[in-house]
Amino acid sequence: MTRPNIIFIVADDLGYADLGCYGGRDAAFGPVSPVLDGLAANGLKLTQGYSNSPVCSPTRFAMITARYQYRLRGAAEEPIRSSSRGSTTLGLPTDHPTLPSLLKAGGYQTALIGKWHLGYPPHFGPLQSGYDEFFGPMSGGVDYFTHCDSTGQHDLWFGEEDKKEDGYLTDILSKRAVDYVERMAAKQKQQQKEEEQAPFFLSLHYTAPHWPWETRDDADKAPTVKDNLFDLAGGNIHVYRRMIHHMDEGIGWIMAALEKHGLADNTLVVFTSDNGGERFSDNWPLVGGKMDLTEGGIRVPWIAHWPAVIAKGSESKQLCMTMDWSATMLDAAGVQADAAYPLDGVSLMPVLKDPKHSFRRPLHWRMNHRGQEAMRDGDWKYLKVDGNEYLFNVPADERERANLGKKEPERLAAMREDWAAWNATMPGIPEDATVSLGYSVKDMPQR
Repeated sequence: MTRPNIIFIVADDLGYADLGCYGGRDAAFGPVSPVLDGLAANGLKLTQGYSNSPVCSPTRFAMITARYQYRLRGAAEEPIRSSSRGSTTLGLPTDHPTLPSLLKAGGYQTALIGKWHLGYPPHFGPLQSGYDEFFGPMSGGVDYFTHCDSTGQHDLWFGEEDKKEDGYLTDILSKRAVDYVERMAAKQKQQQKEEEQAPFFLSLHYTAPHWPWETRDDADKAPTVKDNLFDLAGGNIHVYRRMIHHMDEGIGWIMAALEKHGLADNTLVVFTSDNGGERFSDNWPLVGGKMDLTEGGIRVPWIAHWPAVIAKGSESKQLCMTMDWSATMLDAAGVQADAAYPLDGVSLMPVLKDPKHSFRRPLHWRMNHRGQEAMRDGDWKYLKVDGNEYLFNVPADERERANLGKKEPERLAAMREDWAAWNATMPGIPEDATVSLGYSVKDMPQR
């Protein structure tokens, strides 16, 4: 079999149960995510998959390097702020091997369409870290119509040039992705004649359903939202679900383009979210959300579709996190990691081939925010928040309400020690690292 094309689709702040295939309820207009539900039904759905962080840019450091984000200074920001434009330290070092740079060296065409959030030009940028093409915003969040960031600066880039384009951002990104697939299909068809066919790797990183709360019919809201992108007085579950649906529609356009050109069978399509849900998300049965190391902040949807390899209707409880999927893509492409930068991610190829396959996969997290620590190992989870320690049996108590720490003190101590041993292998949190919260209990009640 020839090496697969790879499309890595990442939603922004999508909750665990926001999709129908993860138990999400229909909206007033009908199913919220019929395309993604179909990809799950015809591929692999993981129910115990996690993000590397409960906040966006740290996860993206792990996603692009296939290594724990804590190894890089920029990832200590929770998250990188728009005000860091011009910084020479808060970004992805251009000499660090990445998923796209390794794939590119292995013969892949590479592109990022969508959110970068790993530092600003001229010191950082997608084209300096392995992508042949880039179209999208550099910062964490932008208005869907004006494409301005939280400081009011325009932030939509073609390569390394900031340029304007009219339209609703989710749709613009989807159409750009379709165009990329069309161009790569034509190139592969020509290369097939020359017997030098090069596969492609497309990172499609939506900003949806991240604030501000705008559907494609809400252009009139943009002028009032531009000075407060958190849109604290706006939004509701109905707008939020429609935003997810717009993204789902766009993914449908991309899948149709793959089918049209006969590429769907040997294209690995992976879908996830960069962290757990925010204020309008459905995380049931999980508690917490973005910025929390409780399950609602880090457990996310994971869907993989690859008809040539993955059997329809596959489902797995295998523990995994963002960087494992990056390692999986390298494995699927037959590309080796740089020996000087060994991967922390573990390939899930055995699970893709046989969803009944499972292996032990301890997972570790930490957050500067509230001094959080967490570890998941098998059924058990160690958690520390604000100096308080907890021990949960996750399958028995997914809402993390029954603290078993006093009942099983030896297990709690062992997991605490395991976390500490792992943490000792990582750089410490710098004193100047920042935590940025867009709102507090003054704006809305605590969960």
